[in-house]
Amino acid sequence: MIDMHAHWRPAELIDALRARTREPRIVRNDAGVEVLRTRNGDEPLAKAFDDVEFHLARMDRQGVTTSALSLIGGFCWIESQPLEVSLPLCKMVNNALSEITQKYPGRFAAFAALPLADMSAAAAELERAMSLPGVVGTQIPGNLFLTHKHAEDAKPLLEVANNRKAILFVHHGPRPGDAFPKIGGDTDNARRRNGTLDMQASLSSVMVTLCLTDFLAPYPDATLLVHNLGGNIPYEIERMDHRCLLDTPKEELPSSRFKRSKVFVDCNSFGPRSIEAAVRLYGAERIVCGTDGSEFGCEWTANALKEADIGADKRQAILHGNASAMIAARLNKAGQRERAAA
Repeated sequence: MIDMHAHWRPAELIDALRARTREPRIVRNDAGVEVLRTRNGDEPLAKAFDDVEFHLARMDRQGVTTSALSLIGGFCWIESQPLEVSLPLCKMVNNALSEITQKYPGRFAAFAALPLADMSAAAAELERAMSLPGVVGTQIPGNLFLTHKHAEDAKPLLEVANNRKAILFVHHGPRPGDAFPKIGGDTDNARRRNGTLDMQASLSSVMVTLCLTDFLAPYPDATLLVHNLGGNIPYEIERMDHRCLLDTPKEELPSSRFKRSKVFVDCNSFGPRSIEAAVRLYGAERIVCGTDGSEFGCEWTANALKEADIGADKRQAILHGNASAMIAARLNKAGQRERAAA
């Protein structure tokens, strides 16, 4: 298995978290012990950051050959800070992720963090990061692509991605300044509403922008990867076609445009029936694995693909082949490219 959706909590941010005055931040609890404090509570520092050897052992247990590392949501605050704060932190994280890929050849690839409050600076950092060994692209927030108008702001990143043949991993999340999450913690079923209902609806809007407009036409060499099957589109496409036939009968059916699109999706967090629906819509060649970088996610994804009625060839393409080709085409060093494709 190659895991294209493996989040990372870099210990390099400890000092920056100690300096913060709002969550997430590192504070001393009532017992005088330092903890990482987030809106979800306190976590001991020994468990708050990722360890490479621990992660590798988990990968080996679950049969994951390569993980593409990206910042976990709770650490993406570094990208929304003012440029003088954000840029040094993003550079530090990107350098550290690149070092991991070099220390463990073939086991890791990396998605860069960017100072998103300044798109020119973000584009410049993506350009720099793409020259680092092991960096194959960047993770960017889904809210950048909720509509074509929103997406205009991302053009500097698309231009770099197109020139450098980079992967843009589009993950549900806010642009700097967006209210997020949308549902307050005092709302009933807030976790379900934020973590599934709003997330999936937002990802569906992202896919409509990327697949049903001409926004990506000038960027044929950039690769877009959207997580969680690209939202709910695999199940909503029949209604989209129905409404198209009723409302705009001369327009090409949405299902046809989705099939022709070159946008990739991962199968993180979904079961066998959903994967089958996604294969019917996108084609297996446009789907890769994603696990959120957790042991449970690895097991869930492996079992879902095993049970999905898609055939051995398509299963293997999703497990390994598609991501292997995607990573190998973008690694900077010839030796790394050969190892990733092995």
